[in-house]
Amino acid sequence: MMAEWEPQRGVQLTWPHKDTDWAPILPEITAVYEEMAREISKREALLIVASEKFTSHLSPLTSYLLTFTSNDTWARDHGFITVEETSDLRPQTSDLILLDFKFNGWGEKFPAERDNQINKQLFDKGLVKGVYEDHLDFVLEGGSIESDGKGTVFTTACCLLAPHRNQPLTAQQIEDRLKEYLGAERIVWLHHGSLIGDDTDGHIDTLVRICPDDTLLYTGGDEDHPDLARMEEELQALRTMEGKPYRLLKLPLPRPIYDTTAISHQPSAINRLPATYANYLVINGAVLVPTYNQPDLDQEAMHVIQQAFPDREIVGIDCRAVIKQHGSLHCCTMQYY
Repeated sequence: MMAEWEPQRGVQLTWPHKDTDWAPILPEITAVYEEMAREISKREALLIVASEKFTSHLSPLTSYLLTFTSNDTWARDHGFITVEETSDLRPQTSDLILLDFKFNGWGEKFPAERDNQINKQLFDKGLVKGVYEDHLDFVLEGGSIESDGKGTVFTTACCLLAPHRNQPLTAQQIEDRLKEYLGAERIVWLHHGSLIGDDTDGHIDTLVRICPDDTLLYTGGDEDHPDLARMEEELQALRTMEGKPYRLLKLPLPRPIYDTTAISHQPSAINRLPATYANYLVINGAVLVPTYNQPDLDQEAMHVIQQAFPDREIVGIDCRAVIKQHGSLHCCTMQYY
């Protein structure tokens, strides 16, 4: 499985529409998507999956458009996962493999039958290039795995072993499949770490991100997230395949942001939203970083991310609207190579 910072051909956005859960804030979320689209299209191709009624002044920036009405917009979890297959006989050549896994609404929490058809539509219409592989008998979301591009894949036990995903497979059986499908030599399972308000059962891309030069960016904790401190201890004990410690860079945790539309307007764990700076997107020449109108922490997070990606422009995008549906910037996107 390729590392996110490798050269990309394009990025997919699945556009919000009135029949998604975004309906109450459609203008607000559309503005965020338009900002993401502008930044992506400056640097690489932009692929948009949109409903039949899609209209946008950004249409000229769109390299590819699929008209298909989705259940929701989380391209990270319903999009193809790309791997590179290199032949032993021809090590200088490779094929890109498009892995189509089953997306089931994070363990059957939400409808996903239309989202789960998007990949085949993209492939059949020639909008993405590669060798199609059908793995629709296995549930796997792009946000639940992180690769260093050289044989190590990170994931979390709380997500991949959560109910209604791949039971009755055991952890070992799931690991064996990940190694086979993703071409991994090693699966690193993290057993701690989660965010209040997270619908995904602990996606790795909200917690820990692999970066070049054996660097890990990770979400720090607060008094409401003591399990993040235990996750930090796990990371400190980890070693690379060469037996060396990882370079660890801690991201701040945004100050609590609450869903003001909840039944109870009193701030509590019940309506706290899962804001995280770890949910950034690496693209050609830049890193798009979610921000939350917390200037001190936003700048601190961008500075830390710049340390991991010193040769890329760091671009902040206000994602307060995105977290109202319990995701953030990386969750909205999927890159293609």
